[in-house]
Amino acid sequence: MSSSTAAMVFRGCRALLSSARFTASTASSVKAAVQGPSKVSKAAAAAATSAVEKPKARTKSPASSSPRKTPERPSGILKVTPVSPALAKFLNSPEASRTEAVKKIWSYIKLHDLQNPTNKREIFCDEKLKSIFDGKDKVGFLEIGKLLSPHFAKSA
Repeated sequence: MSSSTAAMVFRGCRALLSSARFTASTASSVKAAVQGPSKVSKAAAAAATSAVEKPKARTKSPASSSPRKTPERPSGILKVTPVSPALAKFLNSPEASRTEAVKKIWSYIKLHDLQNPTNKREIFCDEKLKSIFDGKDKVGFLEIGKLLSPHFAKSA
């Protein structure tokens, strides 16, 4: 592809056509350095080699590598909150995080083989799950999060 064709394709956008590291002056000094030391001054050769070298790796400052002073508190779905009596009875715990509750429900479903074998997205509810899922006989796996929301206390 010639430069005029590239200019037409990119509509003259010089940022796309030029190299990110080299300017015209460094490119000419690199070209001169390649031709040989007899035709180039030592200063131009040094400038050309320094332009070609890779940037040095950054080292971490001692302040950034120290551990945080305050530990992070879990928030959102990881935050442990009080749960409804029905969910507390299912989980055997008065409080839980949303992720922990969903994990325990899925382990219960897998343990008791409550997934529909033909449609794995459907879950057949036994009496224990019906107490959590508003008495429904079948629940879609995407509904679990929605049906669990009323069981968690709203935090102020």
